[in-house]
Amino acid sequence: MKQKLTFAIAAVAFVFSGLPAWATVEIGKAVPNITTTDTNGNPFNLADHKGKVVVLEWTNHQCPFVIKHYETNNMQNAQKTAREHGVEWVSIVSSAPGRQGHLSAEEANAIATKSGATISAKILDETGEIGKAFGAQTTPHMYVIDTNGHLAYAGAIDDNSSPNPKTVEGATNYVLAAINDLKAGNAVQTAQTKPYGCSVKY
Repeated sequence: MKQKLTFAIAAVAFVFSGLPAWATVEIGKAVPNITTTDTNGNPFNLADHKGKVVVLEWTNHQCPFVIKHYETNNMQNAQKTAREHGVEWVSIVSSAPGRQGHLSAEEANAIATKSGATISAKILDETGEIGKAFGAQTTPHMYVIDTNGHLAYAGAIDDNSSPNPKTVEGATNYVLAAINDLKAGNAVQTAQTKPYGCSVKY
């Protein structure tokens, strides 16, 4: 399913913390706008969600690290908690055609339903434009955007990079911590971490 993507990206290039040269997103700065359609065929415009905290989750259902977080319900529990706090949660698949994790809109919706995901929207980014705009490197790779549309957190979902499902127990969830800081009106204590997982299959 091909989707039209439009980005409002500032023409500023920079590299920090190992982000790819194409990345144009920086902690504390406005994120690129995304205009596309979701897997249900509904229009999605990230700018429309300004005023709310938004989580972007890069995912690949065939990646062992993603499987770790979904088979243990760790990701679903984080989604549920976030949504209960009024947070919008957007799941993005940047796998290119023929690459691991590529799927149709129908398949993506079926997987989301079967896993019990609590998300606002799921987006297929076959061209990789969205992922490259944000500098997404791994699945999962997590981003938290504040109510002003500025990047508040980017990196791993938690502090345990093992693919072993047992390691979700006791791990610090950076995404929920960032949401809690924002909801309390505080600066995010841990604003950036090194993402872990499978490489995004551009």
